Amino acid sequence: MKIVVLAGGLSTERDVSLVSGKKIYDALKENGHKVILLDVFLGLKDSDLDTVFDRGDELLDKKIGIGLEAPDLETIKKQRDIDPSIFFGENVIEICKKADVVFMALHGQNGENGKIQAVFDLHGIRYTGADYLSSAICMDKALTKDLLKLHGINVPQGYKLSKGENDAHEIQFPVVVKVKDGGSSVGVYIAHNKDEFVTAKEKAFTFEDQIIVEEYVKGREFSVGLIEGKALPVIEITTDKGFYDYIKKYQEGSVIETCPAELDKEKTEEMQALVEKAYQILRLTQYARIDVIMKNSGDIYILEANTLPGMTPTSLMPQEAMAIGMNFNQFCEKIIEIAMKKS
Repeated sequence: MKIVVLAGGLSTERDVSLVSGKKIYDALKENGHKVILLDVFLGLKDSDLDTVFDRGDELLDKKIGIGLEAPDLETIKKQRDIDPSIFFGENVIEICKKADVVFMALHGQNGENGKIQAVFDLHGIRYTGADYLSSAICMDKALTKDLLKLHGINVPQGYKLSKGENDAHEIQFPVVVKVKDGGSSVGVYIAHNKDEFVTAKEKAFTFEDQIIVEEYVKGREFSVGLIEGKALPVIEITTDKGFYDYIKKYQEGSVIETCPAELDKEKTEEMQALVEKAYQILRLTQYARIDVIMKNSGDIYILEANTLPGMTPTSLMPQEAMAIGMNFNQFCEKIIEIAMKKS
């Protein structure tokens, strides 16, 4: 098959997306497909689009990697000639139309908010991952929480705050301050007192005009991947110090990830059943990953849903797939297989 692995973009998770994309590209090439890794924002200047799938290796950026900080997006915008306010880079739509399927390796607002999926639907472009509706729902963390809470699922209590809005809420520290539409823990802060709270809000508002303030739920952190609504083995994430932030997520050795998690059968099944219910409530399709936390009391809280889970060497869902005997290449092939069933 001819496959576009679509990555990059202009979210704070750009670097993560490119590393995910390169790993997917390598796997699909090994599986015998004709593949191109395409940056959705930078696009491709090429006069011979009919041969791009035969020249994938020639077109690869050799400097793909994840730094210790989120990428400088203003610098990225200066790397192309066309108007940076136009999201799709040169020839992106044309190349995607030539593919049998687009493997969505995008992360963050630009790839997971449903807008690209809606454009692809209008063009008749087949793609992997959630559709435009479920993507939009899950990218809005406030809406996600409201829907889950409506169906009786535990979520951290909190509120949404807009830039310039007077915050008259009573706060019980510690609290989590985070951007409404972000990912990879970029723009997420824990405040233990009033001064830290003020600073956290100021920092979060540099990313977006709306943020979420919610209770800090202390407990063990887990994540559960799902394929076509069926939960994979649970994985537990343990850090030596601090919370599971951007650096810890993408630096090997920063955390301990245990899969299957050390939980008794009853608690494992309870957690898997809960995320399967959330998958249905949020109208998710194809595959996804849901992050949860369990208090010492055993109560389980859902934190958020990821419609395009990371596919880097340290990402969680590939580890969960491996726990059921599905290696990375097989996992990528399974995702393609599911996408090809989409009408």
